[in-house]
Amino acid sequence: MAMAEKSSAYFLDVLASKAPVPGGGGAAAMGGAIGMALSNMVGNLTVGKKKYADVEDEVKELLEKGSKIIEDLKSLVDKDAEVFEPLSKAYGLPKDTPEQVAHKEKIMEECSIEACSVPLEIMRRSYEGIKIHERMGQIGSKLAISDVGCGVVFLKAALISGQLNVLINLGAIRNEKFLKETTAEMNRLVEEGSKTADETLKLVVDKLK
Repeated sequence: MAMAEKSSAYFLDVLASKAPVPGGGGAAAMGGAIGMALSNMVGNLTVGKKKYADVEDEVKELLEKGSKIIEDLKSLVDKDAEVFEPLSKAYGLPKDTPEQVAHKEKIMEECSIEACSVPLEIMRRSYEGIKIHERMGQIGSKLAISDVGCGVVFLKAALISGQLNVLINLGAIRNEKFLKETTAEMNRLVEEGSKTADETLKLVVDKLK
């Protein structure tokens, strides 16, 4: 059974243990999924209300996109564990001879590049979720607007947590093209996503006053 399908109590117990997975990446994905679910809750509370009839079709589109992001992030909880396993084994490779050192560095780089792929994808999905929250905060039911604020905070945390899990894997990578492209995308997602998340949170707080 996928980790995201198990009980929250089980997930937290394993997360708190010394088990290698889930770790920060899995937690980021799960937190992002929770954040996205909060936006969808607001959307579902908005649909069908006469007061919001003029934006109902758009809210339904946001709900559809949000549901896809939730499923993507849930799947990334387990995907993060899958890509970490070969990297954890690579750390144990011998390095007693120059040949072994070279082999280990090669395998470490390959595994680290793969390990970067999941947290970077978590960042992408979190960024998309933040953009949905931005719009939901503008047109969603005011009765549940606080949940847009809660959701966007979760997604900003998932975004930054994804960044940290990319950064920790970059040290073993020498591929300059990969490093340049990955760093550029990572920085853009954090800068733009954090700005949008902060603006959305401010919008929510202002509406609650």
